[in-house]
Amino acid sequence: MKIWVASEAVAGVLSDLPGVECVVYDGKGPVPDGAEQVEVWIPPLQTVPDVPGLLAGMRSLRLLQTVTAGVEPYRPHLPEGVVLCNARGVHDAGTAEWAVGAMIAVLREFPGFVDAQRKGEWTYHHTGVLADATVLIVGHGSIGAALERRLDGFEVEIVRVARSARDGVHAMEELPGLLPGADVVVLLVPATPDTAGMVDAAFLARMKDGAVLVNAARGGVVDTDALVAELEAGRLRAALDVTAPEPLPPGHPLWTAPGVFITPHVAGSTPASVRRTLRLVRSQVLRHLAGEPLKNVITEAY
Repeated sequence: MKIWVASEAVAGVLSDLPGVECVVYDGKGPVPDGAEQVEVWIPPLQTVPDVPGLLAGMRSLRLLQTVTAGVEPYRPHLPEGVVLCNARGVHDAGTAEWAVGAMIAVLREFPGFVDAQRKGEWTYHHTGVLADATVLIVGHGSIGAALERRLDGFEVEIVRVARSARDGVHAMEELPGLLPGADVVVLLVPATPDTAGMVDAAFLARMKDGAVLVNAARGGVVDTDALVAELEAGRLRAALDVTAPEPLPPGHPLWTAPGVFITPHVAGSTPASVRRTLRLVRSQVLRHLAGEPLKNVITEAY
């Protein structure tokens, strides 16, 4: 069975499986020969060029296992009969940890103090604080649950929102009424047609003065121009691990907008994520070889 894998590390955890031939394709070099023979594809973290053309030539493909929670580059182009699985769970710890660190960094003004340190300036003043804040988690799935566990002990109130209501979780339709009460709004929704641009000018206008928007989802969830307008007005602050466009080009107004802390899509890029990804990939390939049910199968709904 031929498998295209994202890295030598992935190939390493599959190397002892009988009858498995791994070819490393990280998306940066030429496309390997033999695409029509690939039965399992594990693409890299960054989307490879020409996904539709590549999938069209994979006539033997039966399983596409991503190493990301998001599957938006592949789902619309998936050939009939191919099972699509995501990496739900492997990036939970890193992303949740980033979200906690990012909201504290913005509330306690760490980026400003770093600038002052570089200038040798002692800029004493009171800052905001996470304690007693209301944290609104928009997209309360496995990462949201991991974030909530890490916020336990910070003396905050958690408000949960997901696509559909369940015990202790509000439906997305209730979000407009919840935004004015939140001190921190954390975005963890998947990239879908329904979430594209959902954080628009109206959404941001409902947020209270001084609130912090934390985006650990996808850049396209937020209307960048609308966010820049709120930041430049000094009404909102933000912590962004993802942006639209991405990578954020030099000279973009978001770089110099006041009150924003930006990291280059690194929330899930941790050794913990790598370890968990390798365990998941091996488990999934073993299940596929044995004809057993796969984990994290993406159907019509996330």
